[in-house]
Amino acid sequence: MPGRIVLATHNPHKVEEFAAIVAAYRPDVEVVGYDGPEPVESGTTFADNALIKARMACAHTGLPALADDSGICVDVLGGAPGVFSAYWAGHKKDAVANLELLLDQLSDIDDSHRTAKFVSTIALVLPSGKGHVVEGHWPGRLATQPGGDGGFGYDPIFIPDGQPAGEERTVAEYSAEEKNAQSHRARAFAALAPLLAEL
Repeated sequence: MPGRIVLATHNPHKVEEFAAIVAAYRPDVEVVGYDGPEPVESGTTFADNALIKARMACAHTGLPALADDSGICVDVLGGAPGVFSAYWAGHKKDAVANLELLLDQLSDIDDSHRTAKFVSTIALVLPSGKGHVVEGHWPGRLATQPGGDGGFGYDPIFIPDGQPAGEERTVAEYSAEEKNAQSHRARAFAALAPLLAEL
């Protein structure tokens, strides 16, 4: 496998997060950011959009390409925002506005009905045209107000399942190492790792 793989995103946070995850499986591979044209994410599923992004990045750079389409799926909203997570409050991709709108929509919802999950779908597309798609879920529930200074997106309101008794930390209160080990992307990447090993 070439020493570099392009991550189809202009988001430096995602590049940093993916680089840490990739290093755990393939320390010989450098994850580089994508500086090409942004595709229209016209898919109706996470898998559709991940493949659209990975195919464009691969075609533009000639490198194997990874792309992740991810979002938060809230049970009481029928799985929304889902594929529209990044644009929930409009087409400006305003993370703060997205988070505030979601909290407002759930303001009268009892804690027992605030269950949700982060979903990450990762596509790997090779210059040969071959592609793979894997998915990871991180279940939890939504806080009633933001907490923590770390992370990005919906991290300040997402409380993952499986914390020790008495702990109610949001992902924004996790260390980068904790998040990278447990996140939806880490879970999706664990499914992708065998494919990387075979390349």
